[in-house]
Amino acid sequence: MKRTLLTCLLFLFIGAISAQDFQCQVSVNANQVTGNGNQQRYNDLQQKLYTFIHERKWCQYTLKTNERIECALQINLTEVAGDVMKGTMNIILQRPVYKASYKTTLVNFQDKNIQFTYAEGDPLEYADNTNLSQFTSLIAYYLNLFLAVEFDSFSMNGGAPYYNNCQSIVNLNQSSKEKGWNVAESGQNNRYWITENLTNSTYSKVHDFYYQYHRLGLDVMNETPDAGRAVILESLKLLQQVNAQKSNLAIVRIICNTKYEEIINIFKEGMPSEKTQVVNIMKQIDPTNSSKYDAINSTSK
Repeated sequence: MKRTLLTCLLFLFIGAISAQDFQCQVSVNANQVTGNGNQQRYNDLQQKLYTFIHERKWCQYTLKTNERIECALQINLTEVAGDVMKGTMNIILQRPVYKASYKTTLVNFQDKNIQFTYAEGDPLEYADNTNLSQFTSLIAYYLNLFLAVEFDSFSMNGGAPYYNNCQSIVNLNQSSKEKGWNVAESGQNNRYWITENLTNSTYSKVHDFYYQYHRLGLDVMNETPDAGRAVILESLKLLQQVNAQKSNLAIVRIICNTKYEEIINIFKEGMPSEKTQVVNIMKQIDPTNSSKYDAINSTSK
């Protein structure tokens, strides 16, 4: 009987390990909250969030240990009133580059309007197509976004099922009083608009960009840097075409803010004709960082 119990526990343990899809750094910081009170409450939330992410099966594929999605969710609380918590969350996704020690950042931005309810001891519950909790819906949204962008970077339109999941979560939250989900919010820079950009067929070349830039460009640069750089240039032209359809899209802003330093470093080693093209493209689609692209011409090949 004892041996049978131990065997069952072992299988449960192995099953929990094999279900892990993410290698996610999680933090909950309440330093900005005036009189932040019981720190154990935030520690409890952080631990439960870590468990929620790592013990649940999110991906439709069985990922090997070295294939787990590398990401970070950094919650910075700014206001707590009873069980209602408000703040920001930094969203970071990375993946390794083939045959290189370098890791490229796929997503790096801040969600400036997160709000949810959490009482110490509350379980974190989630079910597909059901809005059980504003907090778990928020986390599930970003985990599916991570999966979508990661798979897009490895195969053409590989992230489609996960973008659909993001859309389902957004739809479920259309009547939510919490910010970040609604079409009517100003700025077009929230979860609704990010999802709209990524599921609107008009902007499908964004998905082509993710694949070409990473799989056909970065992943070959260790062995054939000139060829990889040429493909990356072509991928930036795809973003230029999307920008010509509609400027200042949320997803293009996120891509540019995530990638501008990497793009500068890549093309510092480019041919003069490549440098000219990249500087012109990036200044057009990324006016916020326009002056920074001049650094591409600071080193000549």
